[in-house]
Amino acid sequence: MSSQLPWLLLLLAGLFEIAWAVGLKYTEGFTRLWPSLGTGAALLISITLLAVSLKSLPVGTAYAVWVGIGAVGTAIVGIVVFGESASTTRLLSLLLIVMGVAGLKLSTSPL
Repeated sequence: MSSQLPWLLLLLAGLFEIAWAVGLKYTEGFTRLWPSLGTGAALLISITLLAVSLKSLPVGTAYAVWVGIGAVGTAIVGIVVFGESASTTRLLSLLLIVMGVAGLKLSTSPL
């Protein structure tokens, strides 16, 4: 696997994590069929891509990056789509997560 492919797979896994996390909102407690199936599919794709990326990446780094992408992305969707708070404290906290994810990426592989 090329040195950048695991990171690309991990990025895609994080994007699918955002999809399934947001999808949970639309399932209404898994009482709606199509949103539930879409959410389940996004979850399976996310976990599969994470697992494949772990063939080449350290588990602690990959998992933290995956969670970071999902957390920041889901919070941004919450702000933009659902009108959740965009307070200064919340945005600074998201920035800290992004900085941590970037630091983990930079400390794991060369530029």
